[in-house]
Amino acid sequence: MTTNVQVRPTPAVEPPVGDAEPAYMRQLRRYSIPMLRIALGIVFVWFGALKVLDLTPVGDLVAGAVPWFDKTWFVPALGGFEVVVGLLLMSGRWVRLTCAAMIAHLCGTFMVYLMEPGVAFEHGNPLLMTMAGEFVAKNIVLITAGLAVMAWSAHRARGAR
Repeated sequence: MTTNVQVRPTPAVEPPVGDAEPAYMRQLRRYSIPMLRIALGIVFVWFGALKVLDLTPVGDLVAGAVPWFDKTWFVPALGGFEVVVGLLLMSGRWVRLTCAAMIAHLCGTFMVYLMEPGVAFEHGNPLLMTMAGEFVAKNIVLITAGLAVMAWSAHRARGAR
């Protein structure tokens, strides 16, 4: 005899609400993601402006990852894109769309590993990254931050707080 046993996923643990939750935790929950959104915006404006002004230390790295584009226009154009993304993040407008564009851009940075492995890895060993390789690897954290901001924005848009 066969029995059908349904396995239900464990429900997510909801944070305590009301008086059971300390006030500092309520404030942290309320402000941490908006602060993350603004911090991402600041970094994007800053790094983008450096590219626009041709003051970035990563111009050659960027250009080498996409050798089919001319560095003289591509790096400043990419910088302009980053400035726009940063300003939109700081403004809080079109957050989900902006985060999607930011995440797509950051995924493109991993082209360095494919197009310039000698610049990203020591002796071709992917476990031994150079400074450039580590610079690109940190984008995993920025992508995750973008996903968190995007999810928070979608959740907030539905009226949940």
